[in-house]
Amino acid sequence: MSAENHEHAHHHTHDPQAKKRQMNRISRMVGHLEHVKKMIDADEDCAQVLIQLSAIRSALNGLGKEIIREHLDHCIAHAIEDGDMEAVEDFEKALQQYL
Repeated sequence: MSAENHEHAHHHTHDPQAKKRQMNRISRMVGHLEHVKKMIDADEDCAQVLIQLSAIRSALNGLGKEIIREHLDHCIAHAIEDGDMEAVEDFEKALQQYL
């Protein structure tokens, strides 16, 4: 992350339940990645490895959608209320890079 991104800080906190859900999803993905690592190390069937990678990619996309939705509902809504167009522009740039 560049220094420019660190200068723009949130002026509110994120929903603790949403954060917990997101962290749990990440933990599950890490577990899946560890499993894929073991599969590759054990020379398991490549088709099965690809199926596991597909599941991880799907989980990652789901997490991204959840973060986008949460950011729009909270961070961007607050930024617009506060007239913070820099936050809106930063989010647009992040979305373009993500997509």
